[in-house]
Amino acid sequence: MDNLSYIVLICMTISLGLMLPLMEKKTRGVVIFMMIGIFSCLFISELNSILLKAFNNDMFYVTTTITPVTEELIKALPILYFAAVVSDDRRTLISNAFAVGVGFALLENMVILMQNISSVTIFWALVRGFGSGLVHGICTVMVGYGISYIRKRRKLFLCGTFALLSTAIIYHATYNLLVQSSFQYAGILLPIATYVPVLLLTRSKLAPKA
Repeated sequence: MDNLSYIVLICMTISLGLMLPLMEKKTRGVVIFMMIGIFSCLFISELNSILLKAFNNDMFYVTTTITPVTEELIKALPILYFAAVVSDDRRTLISNAFAVGVGFALLENMVILMQNISSVTIFWALVRGFGSGLVHGICTVMVGYGISYIRKRRKLFLCGTFALLSTAIIYHATYNLLVQSSFQYAGILLPIATYVPVLLLTRSKLAPKA
């Protein structure tokens, strides 16, 4: 990655960081995890650049088989750590997990935008916003939501965590494959179609009991 990624990161994280002292504790936690997502994106971008060169700049192969693995593993680490060390409260995990994904997508989208500023369109922005933004958020929420169930079940923790990560990786790889194929519009619709049931499920599970 060039200096552009670092410039965008500095601009975004300084502004978000200055907000933290003015926020309530719960809101501050979400913003912190969004910043973690931004830093995760920078780290993964550097790693993916190395992997891309190692695979002879085969963008299609790398984005459908390699980057879904690296990105979902790194995005999941702060959520797994939070669940294991701080709290496995489902509401908090879901909020923080989605914040990591959104933060990751923010930096990714901004860098791609600035690298292709002369050719981007409103349609491109909509696709990236609903596509990349939702995919990264949904994948991380899968892990956060699932880990809240298996955190205290030792017999299920290792295999359950592996299953959650595998699901997120497969979902991400499927999206990347579709948007680079002749079924591009199916790829664009996938995260939107997934977001609705995920939203309804999480809201119903987290709704206070009467």
